[in-house]
Order: sequence, then C-alpha cells, then structure tokens
Amino acid sequence: MAQQGEKKGFIARMLEGKERDEEYARSTLPSSRWGLFWDIFKGRFSKLIIVNLLMLLFFIPLIAVGFFMYMSTTTMGMMYPFSSGLLIGFPAYPNMMGAAEQINLSSTGTFGAIMIVAALIAAVGISGGMYVIRNMVWTEGIFVANDFWRGVKINIVIVLQSTLFYAVCLYAFTMSIKFSEYIIASGTGSSVWMGISMAVSYVAIAIVTMMYFWMLSMGGSYKLKFFQLLKNSFLMTFGLIFQNIFFVVLMAIPVILILLGSIFQMIGIIIMILFGISYMLLVWLDYSQWAFDKFFESKREGGKVNRGIYAKVGKGGAQSKAVQEYEANLQAAMNVKSDLSSRPIKPITDDLKVYELPDSFSRDDLKKLRESKERIIEDTEKYAEEHKNDEKYVTYNAQFEKPEEEEDKKDKKGKKDKKGSAKDGENK
Repeated sequence: MAQQGEKKGFIARMLEGKERDEEYARSTLPSSRWGLFWDIFKGRFSKLIIVNLLMLLFFIPLIAVGFFMYMSTTTMGMMYPFSSGLLIGFPAYPNMMGAAEQINLSSTGTFGAIMIVAALIAAVGISGGMYVIRNMVWTEGIFVANDFWRGVKINIVIVLQSTLFYAVCLYAFTMSIKFSEYIIASGTGSSVWMGISMAVSYVAIAIVTMMYFWMLSMGGSYKLKFFQLLKNSFLMTFGLIFQNIFFVVLMAIPVILILLGSIFQMIGIIIMILFGISYMLLVWLDYSQWAFDKFFESKREGGKVNRGIYAKVGKGGAQSKAVQEYEANLQAAMNVKSDLSSRPIKPITDDLKVYELPDSFSRDDLKKLRESKERIIEDTEKYAEEHKNDEKYVTYNAQFEKPEEEEDKKDKKGKKDKKGSAKDGENK
C-alpha cells in the first residue's frame, strides 16, 4: 500500500481507486456482475484484444462473402436503369417495377448460401474465444493461445450445430423478407399478406438470434445435447425477454455504430477489429452467468453460485460460495499438524556435504558416501534434540496436544462400549 499522504495522478486514482483502510485489496474485488465486467475489461484488456484477433481470423471468409455480396448488388444497381426518367425517349426500356428487389432476392439467394459455409468457419473461432472469455468470467487463470485451441477442441461440436441452426434460420427468414419485398414492389401479390410475412420474419430473426446466444453460453457451460440446448434456449429467450433485449442492444453497440455511418462507422469498424467480438461475448457470457446462478446453480445441490464475484466485507452481505470453500479449505489445512513445523530442522549453514561419487568409483568411495550421510543425519538429530524445547515449537505442538488427547479418549471409550456390549450379549 502507498504511504499516507502520497499523492497520485488522475490515471492512477482511476485505475486503482482509493486506499482507505487495510481492506483495500479486498474492496477492489468485483462484488457484482457489472463490477466483474469492468474488472475484466480494465484488467485483461490486452487479452481481450488477442482473443478478438484470433477469432477475427476465422471471420475473414464471412466478411469477404458479405463484402462481395454488397459489391455485386451495388454493381448491378449501377448497370440497371432504375430512374423513371430513362423510360422516355430512345431506346425504350421494359417495365422496371420490382427489378431492384429481384436483384436483391437473387443476390441474397446465392451469397446467403455461401454465407452458411462461411459462418461454420467463423464458428471455429467462436468456440475458442467463448472458452477463454468464459474462464475470464469465472476468474480462472488463462493462457490465451493455449486455452483458445483447447476451447476449439471442447466446444467445436456444439458451436457448429448451433451456428448451422442459426445460419439456416437466418437465411430462410431473410429470403422470406426479400421475396415479400419483391412481390410488393412488382404488384403481383397481396401487399397486406406480404407485409405480415415480413413482420413475422423480422420477429423470428430476433427470437432466433437470442436463442443462438443462449445456445452458445449454455453449450459452453453445460454438457447438453443439441435438442436439450434448443429447448432450454427457447425457454430462456422468452423467460427473460426484457433482460435479453437490453443486453442484446448493449452487446450490439459496435454493430450499431457501423450501421450509423459517417464517422461512427469508422469508430465501429476499429472497435470490431480490436476488441468488438470479445466485448460482445464478454457482455453476454457475464449476463448469462447471472441467469445460471439464479435459475440453475442455486437450485441444485453443490451448485457453484457467484463464480468470479465476492461479497463486500463489512456490508452485511454473505460471502460467495467460492470464498466460503476457500476459507473452509484453509481452516482445514491449518488444523492438520505439519511435521515440518512441529520439529526443528537444521539450516544448511555448515560444511557438511554428501560425498560425491567419481565417474569411476570403488568400495572405498561407497564407504565415504555412507559415512557422509550418517554424519549429516547425526548432526541433524543433534540439532533437533538441542532445539526441541524452543518456544515456537512448544507453542505450535501444544495446540494439537488437546485434540489428540480427546481423540484417544474417544477411541478408548468406544472400545470399552464394544466390550460392554459383547459381555451383555454373552450374559443373555
């Protein structure tokens, strides 16, 4: 801790907080999911960047397909005469009603199918990144590159299944929207029914998106089969609908910035390249862990509640399960008598050494080796005998003498009870 009266700069005060008392170290630990998010974002920011760059490598095909789809649609839009003024004069152009929507429909159909394959490649990066970030949320030690590939190995199957489900649903609903737009623009069908179809498709996309996020977080934390995951994600989507909407919007901030255009678009792109995907996973996994604590872990025996967060000391809050287990283990270890602490051990301060055998040795060399070991043992025992009554050893051993005496009494009493029971049986 800093000395009293030491002044700090603004950045130091912002990062470290105030050193108010001896509980400073404890008071800086996160005691809520919001605090945990900020603690990870501030303290492990460099690791979030590394994880994001690793995931981004697997997103390159998906980004490339999206870029080519945009360029194809733009090029076709420039080639076709969509302006109404071009219909006057020579040459005569055919009716262009719905042509733009037809181009979008055709482009979405072709590139959307390719995007499904690209999304499966991106799923490899997601499976590794979500494992690393989940361990951050659990406040476990991580080695980014090592754990990234370990996460790929552990999560790849469930993430591929979830991503395939999401990509196919997204493709189908997007095609439904594009087809409805084409029907409305060309005037070949009922605009009312097509409008309803578009509204249903947009709602379905929102629901499937939230289900996909839940499938990722549950699949990364629990061993569930695909259809169990599908059912549970559906229940969590509607059971926490308002919280889900809030956190989806919160995690989508980088994407929203890109969609806003202008300078916001550039800021959003930079964020996505540096830490955007990591940020999105961190927000959702931190939030979903809160839901798991509330609905799953607290309901089952031995559940690990409040992983990564700690109760504040002196605020009347109960300690988290992790802290209780740690203190119980520490107390149990302190109640066990240590052989190293209960007797004197001579420090290595003299010239007594074990005789080193030469490369080619004789019986005489073996004798010298044995004698050197015996001298060290004798010297160690002599030191232990001389210092066994030192205060620190007497005090340490005294705290274990009473429990040992009580244990001996219990054993003797138990033996007497057994003998008495045996005699009573014989008398009967």
